[in-house]
Amino acid sequence: MMEFLFLDLDDTILDFHKAERIAISKTVRDFGIEPTGEVLALYHRINKTHWEMLERGELTRAEVLLNRFAVLFRELGKEADAAACARAYEKNLSVGHYFLPGAEEAVASLSKKYRLFLASNGTASVQKGRLTSANLYRFFEQVFISQELGYNKPSKAYFDACFARIPGFDPEKAVMVGDSLTSDILGGKNAGIATVWVNPGHAPCGGIRPDYEIEALHQLEALLETL
Repeated sequence: MMEFLFLDLDDTILDFHKAERIAISKTVRDFGIEPTGEVLALYHRINKTHWEMLERGELTRAEVLLNRFAVLFRELGKEADAAACARAYEKNLSVGHYFLPGAEEAVASLSKKYRLFLASNGTASVQKGRLTSANLYRFFEQVFISQELGYNKPSKAYFDACFARIPGFDPEKAVMVGDSLTSDILGGKNAGIATVWVNPGHAPCGGIRPDYEIEALHQLEALLETL
């Protein structure tokens, strides 16, 4: 029986795409750029590429947070202060929250049966603001944010740091649940624990194969009861 549940935050519990769209729209508008669909799509691609580079150890977190805006402005042919834009974006992103359908109820129910831990690669100030806004701290025994641990998912070092902070931890009774193959699922595999991929769009898993797959978090409890 599983006992230790590690849950990702973005696009597992909270709708990050919606939060990102609202925050980046406000941010670029304040810097004189109209947030058209093309601009938002461009930022999303640049941002995704930068976080994937962080996961592979090719960039530092500080480089990701700054360079994504420097690249965006360069691609748009605009002159702007990338550092000021990065600060404004983080402030906008940390305000408010948007639950995925059924996710809040699922976390509340899971917290009554399992020891829950949040495992996020997000920026500490942003994630703390959103966790507070969503009143999620009450459900988790501990919150592990990579910026505070000094390691990022999917590195084994990230999970080792988490495990060391959990009294009575048993990896054979642990599972990592998240939407990202390259961060959550690969990370769980690197750490030697079971993995559950949240895959609402039924995307192919490619070379990173999760142990289990669900469409949404509200299906997790029924799955865990079979393990």
